[in-house]
Amino acid sequence: MKLCAASLALALGAAAAHAAPDAAALYQVHCASCHGSDRFGAVGPALLPENLGRLGKAGAQAVIRDGRAGTKMQGFKAALDDESIKALAAYVTSPPATAPLWGRAQIEASRVLTPEPPAAKPVYSADPLNLFVVVEGGDHHVSIVDGDRFTPIDRFASRFALHGGPKFTPDGRYVFFSSRDGWVTKFDLWTLKVTAEIRAGLNSRNIALSKDGRHVAVANYLPDTLVILSTADLSVEKIFDVADRNGKASRVSAVYQAPPRNSFIAALKDAPEIWEISCDPNAPPVYPGFVHSYESGMKEALGSTGGLFALRRIEISSPLDDFFFDPSYRYVLGAHRDGDKAVVVHLDIGAEIATIPLPGMPHLGSGISWMRDGRVVMATPHLKDGKISVIDTTDWRLIAEIPTPGPGYFLRSHDNTPYAWADSSLSPQHRDEISIIDKQSLKVVRTLKPAPGKMTAHVEFDRSGKHALVSVMEKDGAVIVYDAATLQEIKRLPMSKPIGKYNVYNKITFSQGTSH
Repeated sequence: MKLCAASLALALGAAAAHAAPDAAALYQVHCASCHGSDRFGAVGPALLPENLGRLGKAGAQAVIRDGRAGTKMQGFKAALDDESIKALAAYVTSPPATAPLWGRAQIEASRVLTPEPPAAKPVYSADPLNLFVVVEGGDHHVSIVDGDRFTPIDRFASRFALHGGPKFTPDGRYVFFSSRDGWVTKFDLWTLKVTAEIRAGLNSRNIALSKDGRHVAVANYLPDTLVILSTADLSVEKIFDVADRNGKASRVSAVYQAPPRNSFIAALKDAPEIWEISCDPNAPPVYPGFVHSYESGMKEALGSTGGLFALRRIEISSPLDDFFFDPSYRYVLGAHRDGDKAVVVHLDIGAEIATIPLPGMPHLGSGISWMRDGRVVMATPHLKDGKISVIDTTDWRLIAEIPTPGPGYFLRSHDNTPYAWADSSLSPQHRDEISIIDKQSLKVVRTLKPAPGKMTAHVEFDRSGKHALVSVMEKDGAVIVYDAATLQEIKRLPMSKPIGKYNVYNKITFSQGTSH
């Protein structure tokens, strides 16, 4: 029996309506701007099976539908139906048509050097150690601001989606930036010129500089590598293919400098290990002070040789991807972003020594420390709960939970101020509020609203601690300067979504009031 033209059209229309969603097209429309058209990552992480293994298809569906707390990933349940969400989840958890490749040859081929003009002193009159480096995410620029006069000195275009944590050489002259798509940039703060760039990965998390300022380590999500470059010219010195003792590959969540240890500490996303990489050319095969039961593991890890970039593995009970170090760098407090507790690892003996209940997704990377009643305490904000948790680092005991209007991302202070400043930027109702906390009484003594209705976060102090700078993280945002004692506004500098600002002196001296 033949169908008439009208019936055929209806049948074809019904078939099209029930056709499977075009996942590749959906990806380009809804995902590519953040995760890259090739799925290799950009401002957001790479969306590949090896990156999403722990999440799985069901977890990927939940994130696409509902978003992810503590990140810029917003849910698409209002824009996509269930079938489209399932199709997208299947697409990103399947291998791409082109396998990602980014090894030594590709890294070295990407390097660009710019002849450095001679300079015996800065080209400006401001104090070079009291500069602020402001990362403006709204239009991908960086501003250099005089920390005494609070006036811009320079503004230049940056790589796309810089990570918020630039790192400085010990003398404060050079600053290094990393972008989410793997570019590392060296910038001379005296001449205000970019001197070198290299792409060390396809999707990178952060960078760290060695104590002597000679090496920069790059933590990568894609590929699974930790890359070490020379800070002199960004040439490749070492590439670690990151895997656990059994050979299972892992992404690198972050890498940190541990100045008293003269080493890098790396957090592994997918393996229950912490890596310590020596920056000492004369490092012994087995670090002094290890307990005997752990020495066999050290000899295996180091291959009976020490020296520069010798690797030490510390086995832990589960992967940790967010770290806080005590001032001595003997202890690291670690947590998984999806967890509700933190564990304390004694780095000297390579063992977990305490567990601290911390529900609400602690953001340990923004933790700070100070002296209270003769003891060092640390405090951390939470990405899900409106509170600041305070921990005594002598016995690793939770001593207080300070309520805030909502969950926030940053906590900052300075040795010369009695206050800690906490945002509530992850709260839809209170994203414009800053809580001022007395560091001794552990009470909120005042709440500021620098820009009503606009997201306000990330406080950074000047070199003296007399002024606090606050970011209004909007396209038409600002950096607002406050008197840190009176809490009165001093000045407002227009900026395009200033996601972070970093004082040279506080960073090179590892001030306890800021992140490291």
